[in-house]
Amino acid sequence: MEFLIALAVSTTAIFVAEMGDKTQLVAMSLATRYRVATVLLGITAATVAVHAASVLIAEVLGLAIPTDWVTLVAGVAFLIFGAWTLRGDDLSARDEERAASRRLSSGLVTVCVVFFVAELGDKTMLATIAVGTQHDWLPVWIGSTLGMVLADGLAIALGAVLGKKLPEGVVRLCAALAFFAAGAALTFQGVRMVTG
Repeated sequence: MEFLIALAVSTTAIFVAEMGDKTQLVAMSLATRYRVATVLLGITAATVAVHAASVLIAEVLGLAIPTDWVTLVAGVAFLIFGAWTLRGDDLSARDEERAASRRLSSGLVTVCVVFFVAELGDKTMLATIAVGTQHDWLPVWIGSTLGMVLADGLAIALGAVLGKKLPEGVVRLCAALAFFAAGAALTFQGVRMVTG
């Protein structure tokens, strides 16, 4: 049961974190240059690698820091992610150039490398670490990868159909509210554990 809960929490958290994120825009941009299947496969491979590192970091943090403080820090982190989501991420001309300059011999390798680099230190990587401090590494790794691929797959599909008419502001607001709700709950629980 714990496995399924951790899987659901991590999938949902990362799906929400990826909405309106810079790496989602990178995925849309890559989909204009390569086949959708190539982009999805490359994103999946990069996400598996990045989120493996994230859960490893979470395991180390979980062992080094008492649970009550980890819960409090995770709650505050989710509140910060909510504010970060409201602020938004934009795909700059520099990001576009970097994506274009990374053309390697294989489209799949290009997508993998570009997405891997874009994901390092990103909000979804940090959210995976935060969730990973609360749950076992395997369901968090699987769930965070699944949430990321679902969010980017949706973005690629919607981007292909709707072009630039996506209501980014509404998506960003809903994602921020979800982060604020999760952050408030974790922060409240962490404060109770630390002071109780």
